[in-house]
Amino acid sequence: MDFASLMKSQIAASSKTPSKSEPRDKKFLKRAEIEAQREAAYRASQDSIEKQRREKLDRKRKAEEDEAERKLEREEKKRRLAEESKVIREQEQEQEERARRKRLGLPDLPKEQPKNDDESGAEEDVDENILVDDLRKLHEPIRLFGETQTQRIQRWRQLTGQMSAQPVLTTGPIPTYLELVQEAEMKVPAKAPKSETDKKFLFRQLASYFTMVLEEWGTALAERDPEVKDSYQGKAALNSMIQAREHLRPFFKKLEKGDIDDSVLDPVVEIVHAAQERRYVDANDGYLRLSIGKAAWPIGVTMVGIHERSAREKLHESDKTAHIMSDETTRKYLQSIKRCLSFAQTRWPPDDHLQLMG
Repeated sequence: MDFASLMKSQIAASSKTPSKSEPRDKKFLKRAEIEAQREAAYRASQDSIEKQRREKLDRKRKAEEDEAERKLEREEKKRRLAEESKVIREQEQEQEERARRKRLGLPDLPKEQPKNDDESGAEEDVDENILVDDLRKLHEPIRLFGETQTQRIQRWRQLTGQMSAQPVLTTGPIPTYLELVQEAEMKVPAKAPKSETDKKFLFRQLASYFTMVLEEWGTALAERDPEVKDSYQGKAALNSMIQAREHLRPFFKKLEKGDIDDSVLDPVVEIVHAAQERRYVDANDGYLRLSIGKAAWPIGVTMVGIHERSAREKLHESDKTAHIMSDETTRKYLQSIKRCLSFAQTRWPPDDHLQLMG
């Protein structure tokens, strides 16, 4: 190869332009290219963040759904266990009642009649002609809109005074099967009567009085200002009323059954009688005698020397028993009676201010 051809090939190689497809490193970039790269990186990071957020929301939603399902299962299990325990408790109470009746020589409990969902029971065995004639004579509609046959017969019995002699549960603060008396008949005697008939009426009077006190107590708490209700003292007062109401339930049960002890009934009657006459100091004294008693304290002159005197046991022998310490249930409802007295003296203040308890 001669020199001319060699130079010609070198010149051609040096003047050859690079192809567009071949990558070429740029030493300098335009501002638009830098902005495009930054925008692409920002979009990629935002897409990644959005994807993570959606995945997190999906996991949270799934966890909430699983928790809701587990909560429903727990509630269903709790309800089923409550129903089973209620049935078992009712059976145990029925067995105890049957055993008590058998021990006392009382007649056995009547067997429960099976409940029929249809309207063809013995209670619904009423002639249609008699039913229609009586309703027409009373100027009452033969059938109300949406009224079932059972409801129709019950309405007929109410209008004609042929309701069954089943006890009715009251709707007061403490539901009871005792028939409450009017306010004018609530005044209890100074001492508890001895006859059974008078005692039954006395039990109705006591239940009516404490029902009235609890209703007035609840009304007084409900009429307070919202800021007073939401305060610590307001919530404590409401809790005190609710606790007193719950603790008085066993006392109402004893009144229904009529098995309250005379040693407790007599002081309670004295307390209620004094409270109704607005002699709250005397009522408080009766409560103290009932709860603490008159037993001599083992201090002072009754314990002179190292030997106990033989006649010391005869001091207030009949009042030694402190009924508030006999059992937990008695203690609770006696304390609830004291709380009712404290409210009664604010609701019905005495004429003599010396009769206000401290």
